[in-house]
Amino acid sequence: MLDLLIKNAIIVTVNSKKDIFWGGAVAIQGDKIVDVGNSEEICAKYPAAKDTVDAAGKVVFPGFVNTHTHLFQTLLKGLGDDVVLSRWCAAMTFPCSAYLTEEDCYSGAVLGCLEGLHSGITTMLDYMYPHNRPGLSDPIIKAFNDLHLRGVYGRGSMNTGEQFGVPRAVMQDVDTVAADCRRLLTRYHGSSNGRIRIWVAPAAAWSNSREMLQCLWKLTREFDTGFTIHISETPFDREASRQIHGLVDAEALQELGIVGPNVLLVHCVHLSDRDIRMIKHYDMKVSHNTVSNMYLSSGVAPVPRMLESGITVGLGVDGAASNNSQDMIELMKCTALLHKAYTMDPTIITAEKVLEMATIDGARALGMDDEVGSLEVGKKADVVIFNPNLAAKSIPMHNPVSTLVYSSSEANVETVVIDGEVVLRDGKVLLIDEPKFLTEAQQIAEDLAERAGVENRRQGHPWRSIAF
Repeated sequence: MLDLLIKNAIIVTVNSKKDIFWGGAVAIQGDKIVDVGNSEEICAKYPAAKDTVDAAGKVVFPGFVNTHTHLFQTLLKGLGDDVVLSRWCAAMTFPCSAYLTEEDCYSGAVLGCLEGLHSGITTMLDYMYPHNRPGLSDPIIKAFNDLHLRGVYGRGSMNTGEQFGVPRAVMQDVDTVAADCRRLLTRYHGSSNGRIRIWVAPAAAWSNSREMLQCLWKLTREFDTGFTIHISETPFDREASRQIHGLVDAEALQELGIVGPNVLLVHCVHLSDRDIRMIKHYDMKVSHNTVSNMYLSSGVAPVPRMLESGITVGLGVDGAASNNSQDMIELMKCTALLHKAYTMDPTIITAEKVLEMATIDGARALGMDDEVGSLEVGKKADVVIFNPNLAAKSIPMHNPVSTLVYSSSEANVETVVIDGEVVLRDGKVLLIDEPKFLTEAQQIAEDLAERAGVENRRQGHPWRSIAF
């Protein structure tokens, strides 16, 4: 007997052949997909299931893969509007980071995971770079487990960059970072039926010393895991790295030997032609954070050139302090439209390619494409059921991928399955009292901003028709 059968749906597999089954089904046993194909044939083959979903008129997609966020920042939404990155860091993000508690990290992570689930995210990489005290990692991993998300936790670090505004309160020495990374890798890596992975995540080349970067790369190789780092988000990142390391950030990584298919570079807005050739040569991966780059006016990453070069590019919502949401569906639309507008070429990126970036390419960026990212036999049962009838915006649906990317919202995500378990049904998260939690999270966010002395809030936020 099957554990879960989804039938009579449009199945968008995103497999290597890009098969779409009109009137299809997905059969799930335990945490795996055991069959995908024609609904009549699969229903005849598996006459009984513990749970059956009749998805007539609906679309089944692979779970979406978010390759980059900072979950603690969900508590900071709206505090960094209309400023450049340097001001955003100095006036709000760094001050709040210095006051984070375990409760803050847990609440921010749950809040971000909830929003992610509502937008179909089933796999998420959280990049936690500020550590003002011990114990800020475990609450985030607990949030992943409490909501049964497939979580990659990137243990971040900073030990340089005070001249650029990094507060001492969030800096840690190499030995402290190495010891905690080793603890996390030993305790959590591969836990929860493999749903939890631990990576290393130095914040940036300029905010980490040569010794720190080399130490983290050594741990990456010892534990056969991943390494992710912000690269060339702004021209400042390149120049600051030149001051610290004598080379721009991408070249500094190469000089240190931090290259390979398990290296995920985030942002990559201001790459040189040489950088792009290097990334392709070493099969390094890229996380494209479209909305964040627009929000902070960081620029437009050369994603079409990267894709043409054969570089794997996944999508990242980035932290909610530089996006104001954790919405993958919003991100997909923005990605397609930004590059069309910037290049003045409507063919430069398609809805189908954006979906690939949100699924199989994102999985490949995290080294997980043999497990997730497409609906195929043997892969993990991470599934999104999309109902166009839940919003006028998505009717009529002539092309399901186009409707998802250009004409939908979180309202259309009806059901989410992770590891074969239904975690969101009829638009409601099943594992937490969401309305009660949201009320609590509002107060926790206000308390953090007050402790950090952030003035750009409530009555202290000025009305600015023009920002200076």
